[in-house]
Amino acid sequence: MLAVAVLAAGKGTRMKSDLPKVLQPLAGATLVERVLASCEQLQPQRRLLIVGHQAERVEQSLAHHPGLEFVLQQPQNGTGHAVQQLLEPLNGFHGDLLVLNGDVPLLRPDTLARLLSQHRSSGAAVTLLTARLADPTGYGRVFASDDGRVSAIVEHRDCSAEQRRNTLINAGIYCFNWEGLAEVLPRLSSDNDQGELYLTDTVAMLSPAMHLEVAVADEINGINDRLQLAQCEAVLQQRLREHWMREGVTFVDPASCTLSEGSRFGRDVVIEPQCHFRGTSTIGSGSRIGPGCLIEDSSVGERCQVVHAVLRQATVAADCSVGPFSQLRPGAKVAAGCHVGNFVEVKNSTLAEGVKVNHLSYIGDADLGAAVNVGAGTITANYDGVRKHRTVIGAGSKTGANSVLVAPITLGNNVTVGAGSTLTRDVPSGALALGRARQLVKENWPGPV
Repeated sequence: MLAVAVLAAGKGTRMKSDLPKVLQPLAGATLVERVLASCEQLQPQRRLLIVGHQAERVEQSLAHHPGLEFVLQQPQNGTGHAVQQLLEPLNGFHGDLLVLNGDVPLLRPDTLARLLSQHRSSGAAVTLLTARLADPTGYGRVFASDDGRVSAIVEHRDCSAEQRRNTLINAGIYCFNWEGLAEVLPRLSSDNDQGELYLTDTVAMLSPAMHLEVAVADEINGINDRLQLAQCEAVLQQRLREHWMREGVTFVDPASCTLSEGSRFGRDVVIEPQCHFRGTSTIGSGSRIGPGCLIEDSSVGERCQVVHAVLRQATVAADCSVGPFSQLRPGAKVAAGCHVGNFVEVKNSTLAEGVKVNHLSYIGDADLGAAVNVGAGTITANYDGVRKHRTVIGAGSKTGANSVLVAPITLGNNVTVGAGSTLTRDVPSGALALGRARQLVKENWPGPV
Protein backbone atom coordinates (compact mmCIF):
# COMPACT_ATOMS: atom_id res chain seq x y z
CA MET A 1 0.00 0.00 0.00
CA LEU A 2 1.15 3.52 -0.75
CA ALA A 3 -0.08 6.87 0.55
CA VAL A 4 1.15 10.19 -0.80
CA ALA A 5 1.08 13.34 1.32
CA VAL A 6 1.69 16.75 -0.24
CA LEU A 7 2.66 19.60 2.07
CA ALA A 8 0.65 22.59 0.83
CA ALA A 9 -0.17 24.64 3.92
CA GLY A 10 2.37 27.45 3.61
CA LYS A 11 1.53 31.06 2.88
CA GLY A 12 4.44 31.82 0.57
CA THR A 13 5.08 35.32 1.89
CA ARG A 14 8.03 35.93 -0.40
CA MET A 15 5.84 35.46 -3.47
CA LYS A 16 4.17 38.77 -2.54
CA SER A 17 0.88 37.52 -3.92
CA ASP A 18 -2.74 37.19 -2.83
CA LEU A 19 -2.65 33.72 -4.41
CA PRO A 20 -1.43 30.84 -2.22
CA LYS A 21 2.02 29.74 -3.29
CA VAL A 22 0.93 26.24 -4.33
CA LEU A 23 -1.63 27.76 -6.71
CA GLN A 24 0.93 29.83 -8.62
CA PRO A 25 0.87 28.85 -12.32
CA LEU A 26 3.76 27.08 -14.01
CA ALA A 27 3.53 26.21 -17.73
CA GLY A 28 -0.24 26.08 -17.65
CA ALA A 29 -0.77 24.19 -14.36
CA THR A 30 -0.52 25.14 -10.70
CA LEU A 31 2.48 24.07 -8.66
CA VAL A 32 0.45 21.63 -6.60
CA GLU A 33 -1.17 20.10 -9.70
CA ARG A 34 2.30 19.41 -11.07
CA VAL A 35 3.33 17.76 -7.82
CA LEU A 36 0.21 15.57 -7.85
CA ALA A 37 0.84 14.64 -11.50
CA SER A 38 4.40 13.57 -10.73
CA CYS A 39 3.18 10.68 -8.57
CA GLU A 40 0.21 9.51 -10.65
CA GLN A 41 2.04 6.59 -12.23
CA LEU A 42 2.74 5.20 -8.73
CA GLN A 43 -1.03 4.66 -8.38
CA PRO A 44 -1.19 5.45 -4.64
CA GLN A 45 -4.12 4.10 -2.67
CA ARG A 46 -4.37 7.34 -0.65
CA ARG A 47 -3.58 10.93 -1.67
CA LEU A 48 -3.63 13.51 1.09
CA LEU A 49 -3.08 17.24 0.76
CA ILE A 50 -2.09 19.06 3.93
CA VAL A 51 -3.58 22.55 3.68
CA GLY A 52 -3.52 25.63 5.88
CA HIS A 53 -3.22 29.10 4.37
CA GLN A 54 -6.36 29.83 2.31
CA ALA A 55 -7.26 26.17 2.68
CA GLU A 56 -10.73 26.59 1.17
CA ARG A 57 -9.33 28.24 -1.94
CA VAL A 58 -6.79 25.46 -2.42
CA GLU A 59 -9.49 22.81 -1.98
CA GLN A 60 -11.76 24.53 -4.51
CA SER A 61 -8.98 24.68 -7.09
CA LEU A 62 -8.50 20.91 -6.81
CA ALA A 63 -12.15 19.92 -6.67
CA HIS A 64 -11.80 18.19 -10.04
CA HIS A 65 -9.28 15.70 -8.61
CA PRO A 66 -11.40 12.77 -7.37
CA GLY A 67 -10.33 10.93 -4.25
CA LEU A 68 -8.04 13.67 -2.94
CA GLU A 69 -8.20 13.98 0.85
CA PHE A 70 -7.64 17.34 2.52
CA VAL A 71 -6.05 17.57 5.97
CA LEU A 72 -5.99 20.91 7.79
CA GLN A 73 -2.80 22.10 9.52
CA GLN A 74 -3.66 25.00 11.77
CA PRO A 75 -1.46 26.70 12.86
CA GLN A 76 1.49 25.92 10.60
CA ASN A 77 4.37 24.90 12.86
CA GLY A 78 6.87 23.18 10.59
CA THR A 79 7.06 20.14 8.35
CA GLY A 80 7.04 17.70 11.24
CA HIS A 81 3.90 19.30 12.61
CA ALA A 82 2.31 19.04 9.15
CA VAL A 83 2.92 15.29 8.93
CA GLN A 84 1.70 14.85 12.50
CA GLN A 85 -1.73 15.84 11.18
CA LEU A 86 -1.79 12.51 9.31
CA LEU A 87 -1.77 10.42 12.48
CA GLU A 88 -5.56 10.36 12.66
CA PRO A 89 -6.52 10.01 8.97
CA LEU A 90 -3.87 7.31 8.46
CA ASN A 91 -4.66 5.45 11.66
CA GLY A 92 -4.63 1.75 10.77
CA PHE A 93 -2.89 2.31 7.43
CA HIS A 94 -0.20 -0.25 6.59
CA GLY A 95 2.34 0.57 3.96
CA ASP A 96 4.60 3.39 2.78
CA LEU A 97 4.14 7.13 2.93
CA LEU A 98 5.67 9.33 0.23
CA VAL A 99 6.00 12.95 1.43
CA LEU A 100 6.20 15.63 -1.27
CA ASN A 101 6.34 19.41 -1.13
CA GLY A 102 3.68 21.41 -2.92
CA ASP A 103 6.27 23.95 -4.07
CA VAL A 104 8.71 21.47 -5.68
CA PRO A 105 7.09 20.95 -9.11
CA LEU A 106 9.88 19.60 -11.32
CA LEU A 107 10.24 16.06 -9.98
CA ARG A 108 10.08 13.49 -12.74
CA PRO A 109 7.73 10.52 -12.28
CA ASP A 110 10.64 8.15 -12.99
CA THR A 111 12.60 9.63 -10.10
CA LEU A 112 9.76 9.02 -7.65
CA ALA A 113 9.34 5.49 -9.01
CA ARG A 114 13.03 4.81 -8.38
CA LEU A 115 12.77 6.29 -4.88
CA LEU A 116 9.87 4.01 -3.98
CA SER A 117 11.50 0.97 -5.57
CA GLN A 118 14.79 1.47 -3.73
CA HIS A 119 12.98 2.14 -0.46
CA ARG A 120 11.09 -1.13 -0.68
CA SER A 121 13.94 -3.28 -1.96
CA SER A 122 16.37 -2.01 0.70
CA GLY A 123 13.99 -2.53 3.61
CA ALA A 124 14.71 1.00 4.81
CA ALA A 125 12.60 2.72 7.43
CA VAL A 126 13.06 5.96 5.52
CA THR A 127 14.59 6.83 2.16
CA LEU A 128 15.22 10.45 1.32
CA LEU A 129 15.91 12.13 -1.98
CA THR A 130 19.24 13.94 -2.23
CA ALA A 131 21.09 16.03 -4.80
CA ARG A 132 24.57 17.41 -5.34
CA LEU A 133 24.75 21.17 -5.78
CA ALA A 134 27.65 23.26 -6.97
CA ASP A 135 26.70 25.75 -4.27
CA PRO A 136 24.93 23.99 -1.39
CA THR A 137 24.92 27.06 0.87
CA GLY A 138 21.86 27.10 3.10
CA TYR A 139 20.95 23.43 2.61
CA GLY A 140 21.19 20.65 5.14
CA ARG A 141 24.09 18.31 4.33
CA VAL A 142 23.54 14.56 4.08
CA PHE A 143 26.33 12.28 5.23
CA ALA A 144 26.10 8.75 3.90
CA SER A 145 28.21 5.67 3.21
CA ASP A 146 28.93 4.32 -0.26
CA ASP A 147 26.03 1.87 0.00
CA GLY A 148 23.57 4.74 0.50
CA ARG A 149 23.07 4.42 4.25
CA VAL A 150 22.55 7.83 5.88
CA SER A 151 24.50 8.50 9.06
CA ALA A 152 23.52 12.12 9.68
CA ILE A 153 21.82 15.22 8.33
CA VAL A 154 23.41 18.46 9.53
CA GLU A 155 21.85 21.86 8.91
CA HIS A 156 24.11 24.35 7.13
CA ARG A 157 24.35 26.66 10.14
CA ASP A 158 25.53 23.74 12.31
CA CYS A 159 28.15 22.41 9.86
CA SER A 160 31.85 22.71 10.53
CA ALA A 161 34.10 24.12 7.82
CA GLU A 162 35.00 20.57 6.81
CA GLN A 163 31.36 19.43 6.72
CA ARG A 164 30.40 22.34 4.50
CA ARG A 165 32.62 20.93 1.77
CA ASN A 166 30.06 18.15 1.40
CA THR A 167 27.82 19.04 -1.57
CA LEU A 168 25.19 16.33 -0.98
CA ILE A 169 22.02 18.02 0.25
CA ASN A 170 18.62 16.95 1.53
CA ALA A 171 15.90 17.61 -1.06
CA GLY A 172 13.07 17.36 1.48
CA ILE A 173 11.36 14.44 -0.30
CA TYR A 174 10.90 11.32 1.83
CA CYS A 175 9.55 7.80 1.59
CA PHE A 176 8.70 6.35 5.02
CA ASN A 177 7.50 3.09 6.41
CA TRP A 178 4.32 4.54 7.88
CA GLU A 179 4.12 2.40 11.00
CA GLY A 180 7.68 3.35 11.98
CA LEU A 181 7.11 7.02 11.27
CA ALA A 182 3.85 7.06 13.25
CA GLU A 183 5.75 5.81 16.31
CA VAL A 184 8.34 8.61 16.29
CA LEU A 185 6.22 11.56 15.13
CA PRO A 186 4.87 12.30 18.65
CA ARG A 187 8.47 12.53 19.91
CA LEU A 188 9.45 15.49 17.73
CA SER A 189 10.70 18.55 19.62
CA SER A 190 10.50 22.25 18.78
CA ASP A 191 13.70 22.98 20.71
CA ASN A 192 15.45 24.74 17.81
CA ASP A 193 16.09 28.22 16.43
CA GLN A 194 12.73 28.41 14.67
CA GLY A 195 10.68 26.80 17.42
CA GLU A 196 9.14 24.43 14.88
CA LEU A 197 8.77 20.67 14.46
CA TYR A 198 11.00 19.40 11.65
CA LEU A 199 10.28 16.24 9.68
CA THR A 200 14.05 15.98 9.10
CA ASP A 201 14.50 15.06 12.77
CA THR A 202 12.67 11.77 12.23
CA VAL A 203 15.51 10.49 10.04
CA ALA A 204 17.80 10.18 13.07
CA MET A 205 15.05 8.25 14.89
CA LEU A 206 14.54 5.66 12.16
CA SER A 207 16.87 2.90 11.07
CA PRO A 208 18.00 2.09 8.52
CA ALA A 209 17.85 5.44 6.72
CA MET A 210 18.86 5.42 3.05
CA HIS A 211 19.11 8.02 0.32
CA LEU A 212 18.71 8.23 -3.45
CA GLU A 213 20.62 10.90 -5.36
CA VAL A 214 18.83 12.53 -8.30
CA ALA A 215 20.70 12.55 -11.58
CA VAL A 216 19.81 16.18 -12.37
CA ALA A 217 19.67 18.60 -9.46
CA ASP A 218 17.10 20.83 -11.21
CA GLU A 219 14.45 18.29 -10.29
CA ILE A 220 14.43 19.30 -6.65
CA ASN A 221 14.25 23.06 -7.24
CA GLY A 222 11.83 24.61 -4.78
CA ILE A 223 9.92 27.84 -5.27
CA ASN A 224 9.85 30.58 -2.68
CA ASP A 225 9.69 33.75 -4.79
CA ARG A 226 9.00 35.00 -8.29
CA LEU A 227 12.63 34.62 -9.33
CA GLN A 228 12.63 30.91 -8.49
CA LEU A 229 9.25 30.55 -10.21
CA ALA A 230 10.76 31.97 -13.39
CA GLN A 231 13.79 29.68 -13.06
CA CYS A 232 11.55 26.62 -12.77
CA GLU A 233 9.51 27.79 -15.74
CA ALA A 234 12.71 27.98 -17.78
CA VAL A 235 13.69 24.44 -16.79
CA LEU A 236 10.25 23.07 -17.63
CA GLN A 237 10.07 24.90 -20.95
CA GLN A 238 13.49 23.56 -21.93
CA ARG A 239 12.32 20.02 -21.14
CA LEU A 240 9.21 20.44 -23.27
CA ARG A 241 11.04 21.93 -26.24
CA GLU A 242 13.73 19.26 -26.15
CA HIS A 243 11.08 16.54 -26.07
CA TRP A 244 9.30 17.86 -29.16
CA MET A 245 12.50 18.54 -31.06
CA ARG A 246 13.37 14.89 -30.56
CA GLU A 247 9.92 14.05 -31.96
CA GLY A 248 10.58 15.88 -35.23
CA VAL A 249 9.55 19.48 -34.52
CA THR A 250 11.76 22.38 -35.60
CA PHE A 251 12.04 25.46 -33.38
CA VAL A 252 13.75 28.27 -35.26
CA ASP A 253 14.43 30.14 -32.00
CA PRO A 254 13.59 27.75 -29.16
CA ALA A 255 14.21 30.15 -26.29
CA SER A 256 11.58 32.60 -27.58
CA CYS A 257 8.74 30.02 -27.55
CA THR A 258 6.74 28.58 -24.66
CA LEU A 259 4.62 25.42 -24.49
CA SER A 260 2.10 23.78 -22.25
CA GLU A 261 2.34 20.11 -21.40
CA GLY A 262 -1.00 19.66 -23.15
CA SER A 263 0.48 20.81 -26.47
CA ARG A 264 0.89 18.19 -29.17
CA PHE A 265 2.78 18.46 -32.47
CA GLY A 266 3.03 16.30 -35.57
CA ARG A 267 6.23 15.66 -37.49
CA ASP A 268 7.91 18.31 -39.62
CA VAL A 269 6.12 21.13 -37.83
CA VAL A 270 8.14 24.35 -37.95
CA ILE A 271 7.74 26.80 -35.07
CA GLU A 272 8.98 30.29 -35.88
CA PRO A 273 10.13 32.72 -33.14
CA GLN A 274 7.81 34.18 -30.52
CA CYS A 275 5.11 31.50 -30.61
CA HIS A 276 3.26 30.40 -27.49
CA PHE A 277 1.04 27.35 -26.98
CA ARG A 278 -1.40 27.06 -24.10
CA GLY A 279 -3.82 24.45 -22.79
CA THR A 280 -4.54 21.44 -24.97
CA SER A 281 -3.40 22.62 -28.38
CA THR A 282 -2.62 20.35 -31.33
CA ILE A 283 -0.62 21.18 -34.44
CA GLY A 284 -0.76 18.83 -37.43
CA SER A 285 2.23 17.48 -39.35
CA GLY A 286 3.87 19.75 -41.89
CA SER A 287 2.35 22.96 -40.54
CA ARG A 288 4.29 26.16 -40.04
CA ILE A 289 3.40 28.34 -37.06
CA GLY A 290 4.59 31.89 -36.63
CA PRO A 291 6.30 34.09 -36.10
CA GLY A 292 4.28 35.77 -33.38
CA CYS A 293 1.40 33.40 -32.61
CA LEU A 294 -0.63 32.56 -29.51
CA ILE A 295 -2.53 29.27 -29.77
CA GLU A 296 -4.67 28.23 -26.80
CA ASP A 297 -6.92 25.16 -26.50
CA SER A 298 -7.06 24.96 -30.29
CA SER A 299 -6.27 22.51 -33.06
CA VAL A 300 -4.53 23.23 -36.35
CA GLY A 301 -4.55 20.62 -39.10
CA GLU A 302 -1.79 19.40 -41.37
CA ARG A 303 0.08 21.63 -43.81
CA CYS A 304 -1.30 24.89 -42.44
CA GLN A 305 0.35 28.31 -42.35
CA VAL A 306 -0.41 30.45 -39.29
CA VAL A 307 1.37 33.81 -39.01
CA HIS A 308 0.97 36.57 -36.39
CA ALA A 309 -2.36 35.15 -35.24
CA VAL A 310 -4.26 34.45 -32.03
CA LEU A 311 -6.33 31.26 -31.79
CA ARG A 312 -8.43 30.48 -28.71
CA GLN A 313 -10.72 27.44 -28.56
CA ALA A 314 -10.71 27.31 -32.34
CA THR A 315 -10.45 24.49 -34.88
CA VAL A 316 -8.57 24.81 -38.17
CA ALA A 317 -8.57 21.91 -40.63
CA ALA A 318 -5.81 20.95 -43.08
CA ASP A 319 -4.26 23.15 -45.76
CA CYS A 320 -5.46 26.45 -44.33
CA SER A 321 -3.78 29.84 -44.16
CA VAL A 322 -4.40 32.07 -41.14
CA GLY A 323 -2.93 35.53 -40.73
CA PRO A 324 -1.13 37.75 -40.53
CA PHE A 325 -2.92 39.63 -37.75
CA SER A 326 -5.96 37.35 -37.55
CA GLN A 327 -7.91 36.28 -34.48
CA LEU A 328 -9.93 33.09 -34.21
CA ARG A 329 -12.06 33.33 -31.08
CA PRO A 330 -13.90 30.55 -29.23
CA GLY A 331 -16.19 28.51 -31.46
CA ALA A 332 -14.41 29.31 -34.71
CA LYS A 333 -14.41 26.23 -36.96
CA VAL A 334 -12.44 26.55 -40.17
CA ALA A 335 -12.67 23.72 -42.72
CA ALA A 336 -9.95 22.56 -45.08
CA GLY A 337 -8.44 24.88 -47.64
CA CYS A 338 -9.69 28.13 -46.12
CA HIS A 339 -7.90 31.48 -46.02
CA VAL A 340 -8.36 33.82 -43.07
CA GLY A 341 -6.22 36.83 -43.73
CA ASN A 342 -5.14 40.29 -42.63
CA PHE A 343 -7.01 41.80 -39.68
CA VAL A 344 -9.84 39.26 -39.78
CA GLU A 345 -11.71 38.18 -36.65
CA VAL A 346 -13.82 35.01 -36.58
CA LYS A 347 -15.98 34.13 -33.58
CA ASN A 348 -18.44 31.28 -32.99
CA SER A 349 -18.67 30.68 -36.73
CA THR A 350 -18.30 27.83 -39.19
CA LEU A 351 -16.36 28.29 -42.42
CA ALA A 352 -16.92 25.47 -44.90
CA GLU A 353 -14.24 24.17 -47.24
CA GLY A 354 -12.47 26.69 -49.42
CA VAL A 355 -13.86 29.87 -47.82
CA LYS A 356 -11.75 33.01 -48.26
CA VAL A 357 -11.94 35.89 -45.76
CA ASN A 358 -8.82 37.72 -46.70
CA HIS A 359 -9.03 41.29 -45.40
CA LEU A 360 -10.40 43.51 -42.65
CA SER A 361 -13.55 41.54 -41.79
CA TYR A 362 -15.55 40.44 -38.75
CA ILE A 363 -17.35 37.10 -39.01
CA GLY A 364 -19.35 36.51 -35.83
CA ASP A 365 -22.10 33.94 -35.18
CA ALA A 366 -22.16 32.95 -38.84
CA ASP A 367 -22.23 29.88 -41.08
CA LEU A 368 -20.45 30.22 -44.41
CA GLY A 369 -20.91 27.60 -47.12
CA ALA A 370 -18.21 26.14 -49.34
CA ALA A 371 -16.13 28.50 -51.49
CA VAL A 372 -17.71 31.67 -50.12
CA ASN A 373 -15.55 34.73 -50.88
CA VAL A 374 -15.84 37.49 -48.29
CA GLY A 375 -14.84 40.90 -49.59
CA ALA A 376 -12.63 43.29 -47.66
CA GLY A 377 -14.37 45.04 -44.79
CA THR A 378 -17.40 42.73 -44.64
CA ILE A 379 -19.11 42.72 -41.24
CA THR A 380 -21.73 40.33 -39.88
CA ALA A 381 -23.65 42.59 -37.51
CA ASN A 382 -24.69 39.90 -35.05
CA TYR A 383 -25.84 41.92 -32.02
CA ASP A 384 -29.06 43.93 -31.78
CA GLY A 385 -28.27 45.37 -28.37
CA VAL A 386 -30.03 42.54 -26.52
CA ARG A 387 -29.37 39.22 -28.27
CA LYS A 388 -26.90 37.69 -30.71
CA HIS A 389 -28.24 36.47 -34.07
CA ARG A 390 -26.80 34.28 -36.80
CA THR A 391 -25.85 35.00 -40.37
CA VAL A 392 -26.02 32.23 -42.99
CA ILE A 393 -24.22 32.61 -46.34
CA GLY A 394 -24.78 29.89 -48.91
CA ALA A 395 -22.07 28.11 -50.94
CA GLY A 396 -20.40 30.04 -53.71
CA SER A 397 -21.65 33.44 -52.58
CA LYS A 398 -19.54 36.60 -52.71
CA THR A 399 -19.73 39.78 -50.69
CA GLY A 400 -18.38 43.04 -52.05
CA ALA A 401 -16.04 45.28 -50.13
CA ASN A 402 -17.43 47.15 -47.13
CA SER A 403 -20.63 45.10 -46.83
CA VAL A 404 -22.71 44.82 -43.66
CA LEU A 405 -25.01 41.82 -43.13
CA VAL A 406 -27.44 42.60 -40.33
CA ALA A 407 -28.43 39.38 -38.58
CA PRO A 408 -30.62 37.42 -38.46
CA ILE A 409 -30.17 37.05 -42.19
CA THR A 410 -29.76 34.24 -44.73
CA LEU A 411 -28.12 34.52 -48.13
CA GLY A 412 -28.72 31.64 -50.52
CA ASN A 413 -26.18 29.91 -52.74
CA ASN A 414 -24.26 31.87 -55.37
CA VAL A 415 -25.46 35.25 -54.13
CA THR A 416 -23.51 38.37 -55.06
CA VAL A 417 -23.56 41.28 -52.65
CA GLY A 418 -22.64 44.63 -54.16
CA ALA A 419 -19.85 46.61 -52.57
CA GLY A 420 -20.88 49.02 -49.83
CA SER A 421 -24.24 47.30 -49.24
CA THR A 422 -26.05 47.04 -45.92
CA LEU A 423 -28.47 44.11 -46.06
CA THR A 424 -31.28 43.51 -43.57
CA ARG A 425 -33.43 40.97 -45.44
CA ASP A 426 -32.86 37.44 -46.71
CA VAL A 427 -31.56 37.00 -50.27
CA PRO A 428 -32.56 34.04 -52.51
CA SER A 429 -30.00 31.90 -54.33
CA GLY A 430 -28.50 33.27 -57.52
CA ALA A 431 -29.47 36.88 -56.78
CA LEU A 432 -27.58 40.15 -56.81
CA ALA A 433 -28.23 42.16 -53.64
CA LEU A 434 -27.63 45.90 -53.40
CA GLY A 435 -28.34 47.96 -50.33
CA ARG A 436 -26.40 51.17 -50.77
CA ALA A 437 -27.39 54.83 -50.85
CA ARG A 438 -27.83 56.43 -54.27
CA GLN A 439 -24.68 58.17 -55.45
CA LEU A 440 -25.04 61.90 -55.90
CA VAL A 441 -22.54 63.89 -58.01
CA LYS A 442 -22.56 67.68 -58.19
CA GLU A 443 -20.32 68.89 -60.95
CA ASN A 444 -18.24 72.05 -60.79
CA TRP A 445 -18.41 72.08 -57.01
CA PRO A 446 -16.60 75.18 -55.75
CA GLY A 447 -15.39 73.54 -52.56
CA PRO A 448 -15.09 75.28 -49.19
CA VAL A 449 -15.56 79.00 -49.25
